[in-house]
Amino acid sequence: MVLTLAPALLAAAGDYQWDLPRGFPPPRVPANNPMSAAKVALGRHLFYDKRMSGNGAQSCATCHRQELAFTDGRATALGATGQDHPRSAMSLVNVAYAGALTWSNPNLRSLEEQALIPMLGSHPVELGLKTEAYLVHLKADPTYRQLFARAFPESPAPFTLANIAKALAAFERTILSARSPYDRYHFGNDRTAVSDSAQRGEALFFGDPAAGCFRCHGGFNLSDATTFEGGPETPVAFHNTGLYNMPGSFAYPWPNLGIYTYTRKPADVGKFKAPSLRNIALTAPYMHDGSIATLEEVLDHYAAGGRTIPAGPYAGHGHDNPNLDARITGITLTPQNRQDLLAFLRSLTDQELLHDPRFSDPWKG
Repeated sequence: MVLTLAPALLAAAGDYQWDLPRGFPPPRVPANNPMSAAKVALGRHLFYDKRMSGNGAQSCATCHRQELAFTDGRATALGATGQDHPRSAMSLVNVAYAGALTWSNPNLRSLEEQALIPMLGSHPVELGLKTEAYLVHLKADPTYRQLFARAFPESPAPFTLANIAKALAAFERTILSARSPYDRYHFGNDRTAVSDSAQRGEALFFGDPAAGCFRCHGGFNLSDATTFEGGPETPVAFHNTGLYNMPGSFAYPWPNLGIYTYTRKPADVGKFKAPSLRNIALTAPYMHDGSIATLEEVLDHYAAGGRTIPAGPYAGHGHDNPNLDARITGITLTPQNRQDLLAFLRSLTDQELLHDPRFSDPWKG
């Protein structure tokens, strides 16, 4: 049985209708950027356009590949100048519901604002966009002339950086994932969609107070950094998971100091966003810096209540980190517990998302 995006909940925004899965509330959409099908189509073309980068070889999709649930499979992202970034590329799946849009910036809440960072940022360089040259290219391209006119019909001069960001944000809001075996089991009445092992893993994940996984990875999006239309205006939580505990001024390696970079509060060193666990089996390597290679190692990290690095420049016992989140206390996992948790996490993979033509490269062919 295949669970489609059922019209159980429809919400109009501009001339656009959300065809939302069961259990998914309408996303928040800024008043100055209402959704439209034309804007989404433009954003999809921009998302895959390699001419947006300074080297002409990269696009948004380079770091957010559909077949990897819109991540890139690297420990840290690689920019257009060949410069490695300090953090890994986060998945864009269900980003419409993200209350925080990066690993460690508590102030960035708008997809429109975020879209400008990879285009224009210089520390580090991501796409390295040459703005004026790219705008000239857009105006000369007959495909874009039609797309921009349809997406921004009220504007006599639609070729602007702000409109590029609006279109990209509109497209990204449509990348929804809710067709995994987990979803089919709970919302599609397919009682064969997940194994007995995955069901036991789910019970441990959500029901075991000692494990407590759901405290940071709960709700319909399996994250505590979730927002939606009509939802509560609550601050997004950031967490120190004991990934590092280095000696010296900072327990985490520079420049990845967590939200401390913005708050300058010593207690915030090492605090990062808890990402959604949807499609987690596809998004290795893990953590903000890609320093954990496999899901098995992630379980080891949390079971120990913090990672121990025995030697080298990052040596330390993460469970002794003074900023360690109080909810991370360590748990005892039997071999069966481990297998069951892994089976549950793998049941969150939405295979249809990886090939959905709505999110694919429109320039191919």
